Amino acid sequence: MEDGKLTVRAVERALDILLCFTEAEDLSLTEIAGRVGLHKSTVHRLLASLEGKGFIIRNPGSERYRLGFRIWELSANLTHSDDPALILLPELERLRDQVGETVSLYVRDGMERVRVQAVQSNQAIRRVAPIGARLPLYVGASSKILVAFADPAEQQALLHDPAWPKTVSTAAYMEQLEEVRTLGYATSVEEREPGAAAVAAPIFGRAQRLVAALAVSGPSNRLTLEMMKEHAPILMEAARRMGKMLK
Repeated sequence: MEDGKLTVRAVERALDILLCFTEAEDLSLTEIAGRVGLHKSTVHRLLASLEGKGFIIRNPGSERYRLGFRIWELSANLTHSDDPALILLPELERLRDQVGETVSLYVRDGMERVRVQAVQSNQAIRRVAPIGARLPLYVGASSKILVAFADPAEQQALLHDPAWPKTVSTAAYMEQLEEVRTLGYATSVEEREPGAAAVAAPIFGRAQRLVAALAVSGPSNRLTLEMMKEHAPILMEAARRMGKMLK
């Protein structure tokens, strides 16, 4: 029975740590320990468990923590009006109606990106984008956005991660990222999947921190580079509106 009480107490403490982030975007170990009234060694162990499950992310090169991708995955099944994925859904649908293609929302998890929301094109031939799908971070328009606009330390950690494919030149990729930052959007044509193309833009939240990548995708014979350039201003404006909704 005593073990059961200890288990419940550990769960309560972990939840208290997560609740700290309702008032701050990122926190240090010391700040979290002060807020929950626990020793730093105890908080460190709990943070390690939360990080292992994806609920917490530690900022590369620092001892500061923020909420992880699992929060987005859980929110995909919420039905309340304060769910970010649902808050942005009308704007995703509006963008879909403007460009006539499938629209998706992506966040980064380690060396992958996760699709946390999507609305399908109404056209007969279209890109189908299942919510929750995990895709590699080193190819695709959304991936370029998530890396190009990441914090510099985070970006370097990604590009020098042992999991980064040896076949993908980091130097060439960095050149692409520089172009993406200059343009404000990214494109891809058949990088991950034959016959598919996409254009993506960043969504920034509070303090201009990157929140997600907003992408328009479709068949490459319809979503050509010229067409993506036409869609880019519409896409970036939609991303700006969404960012304001999350601030």
